[in-house]
Amino acid sequence: MPGIAELLRPAAPLPETSDERQASGRERHDQKITVYLSAGELLDLEHARLKLRRFGFVVDRGRLVREAIAILLADLDARGTDSLAARRIRSVPDDDPSPSPESTVFPEGTVPSLA
Repeated sequence: MPGIAELLRPAAPLPETSDERQASGRERHDQKITVYLSAGELLDLEHARLKLRRFGFVVDRGRLVREAIAILLADLDARGTDSLAARRIRSVPDDDPSPSPESTVFPEGTVPSLA
């Protein structure tokens, strides 16, 4: 089990020549999002965490998710519409029937009620 100094150490910076994004390490985070996962996705995430542990990497699910986000965003920056995220999103139809807030158009001069 790593000591407290190892758990709370800042993540080492990437070399200056790297254009990859780096996920934040084990530190206090002031921003939060909520992500809903299916039971299978959560199980897959836990299996990935346990597999990394067998390889000698002790990570929590939050760190694993931050690393995955950093990898996908770096790929999106580098490859744009050819990135893995863009290709996967393009290949799967959006099955959320609710309109996004950006696509909602209100008649001119009206303001939606927040009640």
